[in-house]
Amino acid sequence: MKFNKSKCRIFHLGWRNPGYTYKLGDERLENSPMDWGLLNMSQQRTLVAKRADSVLQCIKHSITSHSKEVIVPLWTALVQPRLECCVQFWVPQYKDIKLLECVQRRATKMVKDLEGKTYEEQLRSLGLFTLETRRLRGDLVTVYNFLKMGEWMGRC
Repeated sequence: MKFNKSKCRIFHLGWRNPGYTYKLGDERLENSPMDWGLLNMSQQRTLVAKRADSVLQCIKHSITSHSKEVIVPLWTALVQPRLECCVQFWVPQYKDIKLLECVQRRATKMVKDLEGKTYEEQLRSLGLFTLETRRLRGDLVTVYNFLKMGEWMGRC
């Protein structure tokens, strides 16, 4: 298999990175057009929401059955992990929470037989939780692990 040089990009990390030029053979490798280090948290959450929404739209347009049994596994495998990568960095006063939660709202609306129910009722019938609830759960798991580690360290 040949190495595709056109798909290889250099991603420079760090504030004082001199941004060296790299070559693969005789060909110079290009710098990555997106520098994640320059994006603030709000911009990163917006980008995550757009990408998750695009995956959700692909599911919507390529799957004919919009039953619970089809949509929920696709949601939990393909879309939800994209959103959850940044839920721990939410700050409650930011409107980004609504932006990310809006993607999940659209997913619940895709499921047939849930019309007329509130968002919370839709989540309950699908066995899902709001992303805010999942964030709080993650915080509790972190605190538990921290306390458990302290208990273990006390025994040494």
